[in-house]
Amino acid sequence: MALSLKEMMEAANAVVPKITPTKAREMIAGGNALLVDVRDASEVDKSGKAAGAVHVSRGMLEFRADPESPAHDKNFARDKRVILYCGSGGRAALAGKLLKDMGYGEVYNAGGFKDWVESGGAVEKAKEA
Repeated sequence: MALSLKEMMEAANAVVPKITPTKAREMIAGGNALLVDVRDASEVDKSGKAAGAVHVSRGMLEFRADPESPAHDKNFARDKRVILYCGSGGRAALAGKLLKDMGYGEVYNAGGFKDWVESGGAVEKAKEA
């Protein structure tokens, strides 16, 4: 049976806790945490990203998160607390479920980039090409 987006979101929200950007900053300050921006590159280019975040578009997440992948990003480790955000929180929830399925233990959804900015989170502007 095919899954609907609604069913996928319900499954993701059931296993990936939603946290506030303020809570995310507290967790990051506590150490051993990775903040990941899963938006598309064009979105990051327009707005910048949360300071200290690693940008990995949702479509590349599996390749960056799997240590066996030639494209593995060394920032990803299963013993780290992973905090994700996107445009509004939906892609972060789905990406979080994927990481849980891949064996990542502590995964959180910090919602959208707008929430990060509005809560006073620092932003790194996109680098000039």
